[in-house]
Amino acid sequence: MLSAMAATGLALSLLVAPEAPSTADVVPPGKITVDVVTVNGSGCPAGTAAVAASHDNTSFTVTYSDYTAQAGAGSTPTQFRKNCQLNLRVHYPQGFTFGIAKADHRGFAHLPRGARGMQRAGYYFSGSSSTGTSTHDIAAPTSDNWQFTDTTEVAEIVFAPCGAVRHLNVNTELRAFTNSANQPAFVSMDSTDGSVRTRYQFAWKRC
Repeated sequence: MLSAMAATGLALSLLVAPEAPSTADVVPPGKITVDVVTVNGSGCPAGTAAVAASHDNTSFTVTYSDYTAQAGAGSTPTQFRKNCQLNLRVHYPQGFTFGIAKADHRGFAHLPRGARGMQRAGYYFSGSSSTGTSTHDIAAPTSDNWQFTDTTEVAEIVFAPCGAVRHLNVNTELRAFTNSANQPAFVSMDSTDGSVRTRYQFAWKRC
């Protein structure tokens, strides 16, 4: 039903050279929190994006409640593309730093025959000129949930510089296309019950 194509992967250039590879047992103690500093984009109007860190400090999730790109019947010409940029501040103990090892993107798509959809994502630390994106195509016909996972090799994980405060920018984009003006087509990164979330897995290392 769905097809995925990673256009470039999330192999970002390193901000700092990695020390020892991150392992599952290198997790900071205490409580990790993630604050939303700024929110911009047509896919995340004010109050429609929420961020929460996991209890075990291994990941954080972003929940969207109004993030849908649509085309065809019932849509306007500008609604085929939606995007969202979140600027996040991660609070964690001194002596550690982090990167993003994996991202799980989930949503729902309704695409009749002749339509298609696209999901794109990327992230980078403020102050870095390096960035990368992953692009996934959603094929029609479908009317079902979709899920894509982007994984970064340990040697290619971008870590925030030790001892520096760098905000994490998370960029996402959805697009919907259709050849028929009489049929609706949409790609969504939300759900009515809030259960559809994007999960980002931390990679921790000691400074």
